[in-house]
Amino acid sequence: MDIWEASKGAFGPSPEAVFEHWATFKAWAEAECDANDVVDEPEWLRGSQVGAPSPRPRQVFAVGLNYVEHAREAGFALPDSPVVFTKFPSCIVGPNQTLALPEGSVDWEVELVVVIGAHVQRIDEEQAWAVVAGLTVGQDLSERELQHSGPAPQFGLAKSFPGFGATGPVLVTPDELADPDDLQIECSLSNTRVQFARTSGMLFTIPTLIAWISHITPLFPGDLIFTGTPSGIGASMTPPRFLRHGDELVSRVEGIGRLRQKVAGPTFARPGDPRKNVASVR
Repeated sequence: MDIWEASKGAFGPSPEAVFEHWATFKAWAEAECDANDVVDEPEWLRGSQVGAPSPRPRQVFAVGLNYVEHAREAGFALPDSPVVFTKFPSCIVGPNQTLALPEGSVDWEVELVVVIGAHVQRIDEEQAWAVVAGLTVGQDLSERELQHSGPAPQFGLAKSFPGFGATGPVLVTPDELADPDDLQIECSLSNTRVQFARTSGMLFTIPTLIAWISHITPLFPGDLIFTGTPSGIGASMTPPRFLRHGDELVSRVEGIGRLRQKVAGPTFARPGDPRKNVASVR
């Protein structure tokens, strides 16, 4: 249903406006909305015009090495605390997109994504689920050559090309899931399954991640947390396998749905050595 119309303008019309008043919105929805009026996976949800559930987050966090087998395939020891980096919000897109592939080695990482529904600071794990607006599917794409270039990794830039943060197809509130801490997660590349696990295999749970991040920096309504990927990334295959023109990437989380990304490209080049293009400034 159209929340803006159904609430007579009380909520919306943009998703971020709803997240700003999520607790009040939930109470209204439980009291006013008839479940019989809701269409389960309507046809329009499969279209390319459908945007991200939280299209303009102020902050996008991502977690590395949060599944044991992924840490091992990447050649790292298991971390003692969450490994957190950021993606730029401009990379966030909806669930049915054509990916304009940059030059380089673009890899896939299916993830369960948390959408925050409150202004949060220094919250404990016991209260963390209460500030979650919902869960959605995410694809944390990475251009590995840029990521590992230079004397230090370029995580943020390498994971923030246009379309590198697909999310959707819907936002599901935790109460709709039998166990939001234990969901099947998988990714298929051109009809071949490459990743398969359960989110109960995370080293650091969703409440732990929310508590950890919120004790360092405030979280805002609509913010995203990509919670980590299981094993099966292209960089760890023998030989390595990266995205190429004509591929279709399908990412799925149990109880939430699927993302579909068709790959076209390479359609644009990475910039060259910036030291060769320094302008004179006075």
